[in-house]
Amino acid sequence: MATSQQPITTTTIFNYIPNYIGYSRVITALISFYLMDSHPLSCIAMYSISCLLDALDGTAARAYNQTSQFGAVLDMVTDRCTTSSLICFLCVLYPSWALVFQILISLDLSSHYMHMYATLISGGKSHKSIDKKESWLLNLYYTDRKVLFTMCFFNELFYVALYLYYFDLLNLNLFGFEVSAAGAVGLISLPFYLFKQSTNVIQLVRAAVILAEHDVESLLKKQ
Repeated sequence: MATSQQPITTTTIFNYIPNYIGYSRVITALISFYLMDSHPLSCIAMYSISCLLDALDGTAARAYNQTSQFGAVLDMVTDRCTTSSLICFLCVLYPSWALVFQILISLDLSSHYMHMYATLISGGKSHKSIDKKESWLLNLYYTDRKVLFTMCFFNELFYVALYLYYFDLLNLNLFGFEVSAAGAVGLISLPFYLFKQSTNVIQLVRAAVILAEHDVESLLKKQ
């Protein structure tokens, strides 16, 4: 006798295990925002948990065969909101650098939004599916999980280091000299951070070209 299957509804998707990981990311991020002004170490603990959980949702989705468009968008939106919120607070801590931080937020949001929209409008199934012929750098960034994790890790670590540096925490005494651990971490993270920003610029340009090409095709069809 054939067993009856329960109908798949929106509730089914919302209850996917990887999506629960996504909800946990949102909650821990919100807690970190609340602690950001007065409890830097606790804030970074929550912020780090939110970021590290990002490495688990994709693994869970593949392990349980629970991939979903909702989960993919939730993941990207959480990434952008979490990072942008920390950068916003850096504007408060370092007001003379506010313009630079505003540009960085704009680059991050615009490049990812245009990249995803260009992927959807061109018929792509995932914003991570990029052919080497289009951009070998973006292909490496999105298809190699180790590269993706490393770049995202150091990108977040750079902003965390700037945040902790302001509070003058985690100083070390080396050979009689006081060294800022946060400053050292920031310098180590800087090359990876710059690489990540370069991928944002490249995917922004690529997305703009794809959207313009789509416009050209639409106009030619109307002629």
